[in-house]
Amino acid sequence: MLDMKSFLKGSGFIQPIWVFVVALIIFFSFMSEYFLSVGNITNILVQTSTIGLIALGMTYVMINGNIDLSVGATLGLAASLAVGLQDYGITLAVIVALVAGLVLGAINGLIVWKTGVNAFIVTLGAMIGIRGLIFVYTQEQSFYATNFAYSDFGTSSIGPIPVLAIIFLVCTLIMHLVLKKTGHGRNTFAVGGNTEAALDAGIRIGRHMMINFMIVGFFAALAGVLLSTQMGAATPNLGRDYELWTITAVVLGGTKLAGGYGSITGTLGGVLAIGILRNGMNLMQVPAFYVLVILGVILISVLIIDQKLNVHSSKGVRI
Repeated sequence: MLDMKSFLKGSGFIQPIWVFVVALIIFFSFMSEYFLSVGNITNILVQTSTIGLIALGMTYVMINGNIDLSVGATLGLAASLAVGLQDYGITLAVIVALVAGLVLGAINGLIVWKTGVNAFIVTLGAMIGIRGLIFVYTQEQSFYATNFAYSDFGTSSIGPIPVLAIIFLVCTLIMHLVLKKTGHGRNTFAVGGNTEAALDAGIRIGRHMMINFMIVGFFAALAGVLLSTQMGAATPNLGRDYELWTITAVVLGGTKLAGGYGSITGTLGGVLAIGILRNGMNLMQVPAFYVLVILGVILISVLIIDQKLNVHSSKGVRI
Protein backbone atom coordinates (compact mmCIF):
# COMPACT_ATOMS: atom_id res chain seq x y z
CA MET A 1 0.00 0.00 0.00
CA LEU A 2 1.23 3.49 -0.86
CA ASP A 3 1.66 5.57 2.30
CA MET A 4 1.70 9.38 2.41
CA LYS A 5 5.48 9.65 2.57
CA SER A 6 5.86 7.49 -0.51
CA PHE A 7 3.23 9.54 -2.29
CA LEU A 8 4.94 12.83 -1.49
CA LYS A 9 8.29 11.46 -2.56
CA GLY A 10 6.95 9.87 -5.72
CA SER A 11 4.97 12.91 -6.78
CA GLY A 12 8.01 15.16 -6.55
CA PHE A 13 6.07 17.61 -4.36
CA ILE A 14 3.74 18.35 -7.30
CA GLN A 15 0.62 17.78 -5.21
CA PRO A 16 1.71 19.91 -2.21
CA ILE A 17 2.85 22.86 -4.36
CA TRP A 18 -0.44 22.94 -6.24
CA VAL A 19 -2.39 22.68 -3.00
CA PHE A 20 -0.32 25.64 -1.80
CA VAL A 21 -1.10 27.58 -4.99
CA VAL A 22 -4.84 26.95 -4.60
CA ALA A 23 -4.67 27.95 -0.92
CA LEU A 24 -2.95 31.22 -1.86
CA ILE A 25 -5.59 31.95 -4.50
CA ILE A 26 -8.42 31.35 -2.03
CA PHE A 27 -6.74 33.43 0.68
CA PHE A 28 -5.97 36.44 -1.49
CA SER A 29 -9.37 36.32 -3.20
CA PHE A 30 -10.90 36.95 0.23
CA MET A 31 -8.33 39.57 1.18
CA SER A 32 -8.68 41.65 -2.00
CA GLU A 33 -11.65 42.11 -4.31
CA TYR A 34 -9.25 42.87 -7.17
CA PHE A 35 -7.19 39.68 -6.93
CA LEU A 36 -9.38 37.49 -9.19
CA SER A 37 -9.99 40.20 -11.77
CA VAL A 38 -8.95 39.32 -15.32
CA GLY A 39 -6.48 42.19 -15.37
CA ASN A 40 -4.73 41.04 -12.20
CA ILE A 41 -4.57 37.39 -13.26
CA THR A 42 -2.97 38.33 -16.58
CA ASN A 43 -0.64 40.65 -14.68
CA ILE A 44 0.53 37.71 -12.53
CA LEU A 45 1.18 35.62 -15.65
CA VAL A 46 3.24 38.40 -17.23
CA GLN A 47 5.18 39.07 -14.03
CA THR A 48 6.04 35.38 -13.60
CA SER A 49 6.90 34.73 -17.25
CA THR A 50 10.48 35.99 -16.96
CA ILE A 51 11.49 33.91 -13.95
CA GLY A 52 9.28 31.10 -15.27
CA LEU A 53 11.16 30.80 -18.55
CA ILE A 54 14.52 30.57 -16.79
CA ALA A 55 13.06 28.08 -14.32
CA LEU A 56 12.14 25.73 -17.19
CA GLY A 57 15.78 25.39 -18.17
CA MET A 58 16.98 25.39 -14.57
CA THR A 59 14.75 22.39 -13.88
CA TYR A 60 16.65 20.34 -16.46
CA VAL A 61 20.03 21.44 -15.09
CA MET A 62 19.06 20.68 -11.48
CA ILE A 63 17.55 17.29 -12.34
CA ASN A 64 20.94 16.61 -13.90
CA GLY A 65 22.50 17.29 -10.50
CA ASN A 66 23.94 20.69 -11.41
CA ILE A 67 23.03 24.35 -10.92
CA ASP A 68 23.52 27.55 -12.93
CA LEU A 69 24.11 30.81 -11.07
CA SER A 70 24.88 32.79 -14.23
CA VAL A 71 21.32 32.97 -15.59
CA GLY A 72 20.64 36.46 -14.22
CA ALA A 73 23.78 37.84 -15.84
CA THR A 74 22.98 36.01 -19.09
CA LEU A 75 19.54 37.63 -19.04
CA GLY A 76 21.13 41.06 -18.61
CA LEU A 77 23.61 40.53 -21.46
CA ALA A 78 20.92 39.25 -23.83
CA ALA A 79 18.70 42.23 -23.06
CA SER A 80 21.56 44.65 -23.68
CA LEU A 81 22.41 42.97 -26.98
CA ALA A 82 18.79 42.85 -28.16
CA VAL A 83 18.28 46.55 -27.46
CA GLY A 84 21.78 47.82 -28.24
CA LEU A 85 22.05 46.18 -31.69
CA GLN A 86 18.71 47.37 -33.04
CA ASP A 87 20.42 49.69 -35.52
CA TYR A 88 21.19 46.49 -37.44
CA GLY A 89 17.56 45.37 -37.31
CA ILE A 90 15.40 43.90 -34.57
CA THR A 91 15.53 40.37 -35.98
CA LEU A 92 19.33 40.27 -36.10
CA ALA A 93 19.60 41.81 -32.63
CA VAL A 94 17.28 39.22 -31.11
CA ILE A 95 19.06 36.34 -32.88
CA VAL A 96 22.44 37.55 -31.58
CA ALA A 97 21.02 37.78 -28.05
CA LEU A 98 19.60 34.24 -28.15
CA VAL A 99 22.78 32.81 -29.66
CA ALA A 100 24.79 34.52 -26.91
CA GLY A 101 22.69 32.65 -24.35
CA LEU A 102 23.28 29.35 -26.10
CA VAL A 103 27.04 29.98 -26.36
CA LEU A 104 27.38 30.98 -22.71
CA GLY A 105 25.42 27.91 -21.66
CA ALA A 106 27.61 25.72 -23.85
CA ILE A 107 30.76 27.19 -22.29
CA ASN A 108 29.46 26.54 -18.78
CA GLY A 109 28.51 22.97 -19.67
CA LEU A 110 31.82 22.30 -21.44
CA ILE A 111 33.89 23.52 -18.49
CA VAL A 112 31.86 21.48 -15.98
CA TRP A 113 32.07 18.43 -18.26
CA LYS A 114 35.76 18.56 -19.15
CA THR A 115 37.23 19.79 -15.88
CA GLY A 116 34.94 18.11 -13.36
CA VAL A 117 34.77 21.34 -11.36
CA ASN A 118 31.51 21.76 -9.44
CA ALA A 119 28.88 23.62 -11.47
CA PHE A 120 28.24 25.97 -8.54
CA ILE A 121 31.81 27.26 -8.74
CA VAL A 122 31.94 27.39 -12.55
CA THR A 123 28.68 29.29 -12.93
CA LEU A 124 29.48 31.60 -10.00
CA GLY A 125 32.60 32.64 -11.91
CA ALA A 126 30.55 32.95 -15.08
CA MET A 127 28.01 35.15 -13.29
CA ILE A 128 30.73 37.58 -12.21
CA GLY A 129 32.46 37.51 -15.60
CA ILE A 130 29.30 37.99 -17.67
CA ARG A 131 28.11 40.84 -15.46
CA GLY A 132 31.46 42.52 -15.97
CA LEU A 133 31.13 41.96 -19.72
CA ILE A 134 27.77 43.73 -19.66
CA PHE A 135 29.31 46.81 -18.06
CA VAL A 136 32.14 46.77 -20.61
CA TYR A 137 29.70 46.46 -23.53
CA THR A 138 27.24 49.09 -22.27
CA GLN A 139 29.91 51.37 -20.79
CA GLU A 140 27.69 51.48 -17.70
CA GLN A 141 24.87 53.09 -19.68
CA SER A 142 21.27 52.00 -20.15
CA PHE A 143 20.05 51.27 -23.67
CA TYR A 144 16.62 52.33 -24.91
CA ALA A 145 14.68 50.76 -27.76
CA THR A 146 14.51 53.06 -30.75
CA ASN A 147 11.92 51.00 -32.58
CA PHE A 148 8.45 51.26 -31.04
CA ALA A 149 7.48 47.91 -32.56
CA TYR A 150 9.94 46.28 -30.18
CA SER A 151 8.47 47.76 -27.00
CA ASP A 152 4.91 47.34 -28.30
CA PHE A 153 5.49 43.58 -28.50
CA GLY A 154 6.04 43.40 -24.74
CA THR A 155 2.60 44.87 -24.06
CA SER A 156 0.68 43.09 -26.83
CA SER A 157 -2.09 40.55 -26.25
CA ILE A 158 -4.03 37.92 -28.15
CA GLY A 159 -7.54 38.44 -26.90
CA PRO A 160 -7.35 38.90 -23.12
CA ILE A 161 -4.10 36.95 -22.76
CA PRO A 162 -0.73 38.79 -23.00
CA VAL A 163 1.67 37.46 -25.63
CA LEU A 164 4.43 37.05 -23.03
CA ALA A 165 2.18 34.80 -20.95
CA ILE A 166 1.32 32.74 -24.04
CA ILE A 167 5.02 32.30 -24.87
CA PHE A 168 5.74 31.15 -21.32
CA LEU A 169 2.85 28.66 -21.24
CA VAL A 170 3.69 27.23 -24.68
CA CYS A 171 7.35 26.80 -23.67
CA THR A 172 6.21 25.14 -20.44
CA LEU A 173 4.17 22.59 -22.39
CA ILE A 174 7.03 21.88 -24.80
CA MET A 175 9.60 21.43 -22.03
CA HIS A 176 7.21 19.17 -20.10
CA LEU A 177 6.76 16.92 -23.15
CA VAL A 178 10.50 16.84 -23.88
CA LEU A 179 11.29 15.88 -20.29
CA LYS A 180 8.65 13.16 -20.10
CA LYS A 181 8.49 11.77 -23.65
CA THR A 182 12.00 11.92 -25.12
CA GLY A 183 15.24 10.02 -24.68
CA HIS A 184 17.02 13.19 -23.61
CA GLY A 185 14.50 13.70 -20.82
CA ARG A 186 14.88 10.14 -19.57
CA ASN A 187 18.66 10.39 -19.72
CA THR A 188 18.53 13.68 -17.78
CA PHE A 189 16.85 11.84 -14.90
CA ALA A 190 19.26 8.92 -15.21
CA VAL A 191 22.38 11.10 -15.06
CA GLY A 192 21.11 13.04 -12.06
CA GLY A 193 19.91 9.93 -10.24
CA ASN A 194 23.07 7.84 -10.56
CA THR A 195 25.94 9.06 -12.70
CA GLU A 196 27.93 5.82 -12.54
CA ALA A 197 24.93 3.71 -13.51
CA ALA A 198 24.14 6.08 -16.37
CA LEU A 199 27.74 5.80 -17.59
CA ASP A 200 27.59 2.00 -17.40
CA ALA A 201 24.35 2.14 -19.41
CA GLY A 202 26.19 3.90 -22.23
CA ILE A 203 24.65 7.35 -21.71
CA ARG A 204 26.88 10.16 -22.90
CA ILE A 205 26.84 12.11 -19.66
CA GLY A 206 28.87 15.10 -20.81
CA ARG A 207 26.75 15.60 -23.91
CA HIS A 208 23.46 15.64 -21.97
CA MET A 209 24.94 17.92 -19.33
CA MET A 210 26.11 20.38 -21.96
CA ILE A 211 22.76 20.35 -23.76
CA ASN A 212 20.95 21.19 -20.52
CA PHE A 213 23.27 24.10 -19.80
CA MET A 214 22.59 25.34 -23.32
CA ILE A 215 18.85 25.03 -22.71
CA VAL A 216 18.96 27.14 -19.55
CA GLY A 217 21.25 29.64 -21.30
CA PHE A 218 18.77 29.95 -24.17
CA PHE A 219 15.81 30.47 -21.84
CA ALA A 220 17.73 33.05 -19.79
CA ALA A 221 18.47 34.93 -23.02
CA LEU A 222 14.86 34.62 -24.18
CA ALA A 223 13.69 35.95 -20.81
CA GLY A 224 16.10 38.87 -21.19
CA VAL A 225 14.77 39.72 -24.64
CA LEU A 226 11.14 39.54 -23.52
CA LEU A 227 11.82 41.56 -20.36
CA SER A 228 13.49 44.27 -22.43
CA THR A 229 10.41 44.43 -24.68
CA GLN A 230 8.31 45.10 -21.58
CA MET A 231 10.64 47.84 -20.40
CA GLY A 232 11.58 49.20 -23.81
CA ALA A 233 15.08 49.33 -22.40
CA ALA A 234 17.98 47.38 -20.92
CA THR A 235 20.14 48.32 -17.94
CA PRO A 236 23.53 46.91 -16.90
CA ASN A 237 22.06 45.60 -13.62
CA LEU A 238 19.07 43.91 -15.23
CA GLY A 239 18.59 40.35 -13.98
CA ARG A 240 20.33 40.69 -10.61
CA ASP A 241 19.06 38.13 -8.08
CA TYR A 242 17.02 36.36 -10.77
CA GLU A 243 19.09 33.23 -10.23
CA LEU A 244 17.95 33.14 -6.60
CA TRP A 245 14.26 33.58 -7.47
CA THR A 246 14.58 30.94 -10.16
CA ILE A 247 16.25 28.36 -7.94
CA THR A 248 13.67 29.05 -5.22
CA ALA A 249 10.81 28.42 -7.68
CA VAL A 250 12.36 25.18 -8.93
CA VAL A 251 13.03 23.84 -5.44
CA LEU A 252 9.53 24.79 -4.28
CA GLY A 253 8.26 22.81 -7.25
CA GLY A 254 9.89 19.65 -5.91
CA THR A 255 13.11 19.38 -7.93
CA LYS A 256 15.83 17.94 -5.73
CA LEU A 257 19.09 19.83 -5.30
CA ALA A 258 20.94 16.50 -5.39
CA GLY A 259 19.46 15.72 -8.81
CA GLY A 260 17.52 12.80 -10.20
CA TYR A 261 14.04 14.10 -9.53
CA GLY A 262 11.85 17.01 -10.61
CA SER A 263 9.13 18.05 -13.02
CA ILE A 264 8.07 20.95 -15.18
CA THR A 265 4.56 20.87 -13.71
CA GLY A 266 6.03 21.24 -10.24
CA THR A 267 8.24 24.12 -11.41
CA LEU A 268 5.19 25.84 -12.91
CA GLY A 269 3.50 25.55 -9.52
CA GLY A 270 6.57 26.98 -7.79
CA VAL A 271 6.73 29.92 -10.20
CA LEU A 272 3.02 30.69 -9.80
CA ALA A 273 3.25 30.38 -6.00
CA ILE A 274 5.95 33.05 -5.90
CA GLY A 275 4.09 35.28 -8.35
CA ILE A 276 0.77 34.96 -6.50
CA LEU A 277 2.40 35.57 -3.12
CA ARG A 278 4.19 38.71 -4.31
CA ASN A 279 1.13 40.03 -6.13
CA GLY A 280 -1.34 39.27 -3.33
CA MET A 281 0.77 40.86 -0.63
CA ASN A 282 1.29 43.88 -2.85
CA LEU A 283 -2.50 44.24 -3.17
CA MET A 284 -2.67 44.05 0.62
CA GLN A 285 -0.03 46.80 0.75
CA VAL A 286 2.37 44.60 2.69
CA PRO A 287 6.01 45.78 2.40
CA ALA A 288 7.94 43.76 -0.17
CA PHE A 289 10.62 42.56 2.26
CA TYR A 290 8.01 40.53 4.16
CA VAL A 291 7.57 38.45 1.01
CA LEU A 292 11.27 37.59 1.13
CA VAL A 293 10.97 36.50 4.77
CA ILE A 294 7.94 34.30 4.02
CA LEU A 295 9.55 32.73 0.95
CA GLY A 296 12.72 32.04 2.91
CA VAL A 297 10.77 30.25 5.64
CA ILE A 298 8.77 28.25 3.07
CA LEU A 299 11.89 27.25 1.14
CA ILE A 300 13.73 26.07 4.25
CA SER A 301 10.64 24.13 5.36
CA VAL A 302 10.40 22.41 1.98
CA LEU A 303 14.09 21.45 2.09
CA ILE A 304 13.75 20.06 5.62
CA ILE A 305 10.73 17.96 4.64
CA ASP A 306 12.52 16.75 1.52
CA GLN A 307 15.57 15.78 3.59
CA LYS A 308 13.38 13.87 6.05
CA LEU A 309 11.79 11.94 3.20
CA ASN A 310 15.20 11.11 1.75
CA VAL A 311 16.48 9.89 5.13
CA HIS A 312 13.46 7.62 5.66
CA SER A 313 13.78 6.32 2.11
CA SER A 314 17.48 5.53 2.59
CA LYS A 315 16.75 3.66 5.82
CA GLY A 316 14.11 1.67 4.04
CA VAL A 317 16.55 0.67 1.31
CA ARG A 318 19.19 -0.45 3.83
CA ILE A 319 16.68 -2.59 5.66
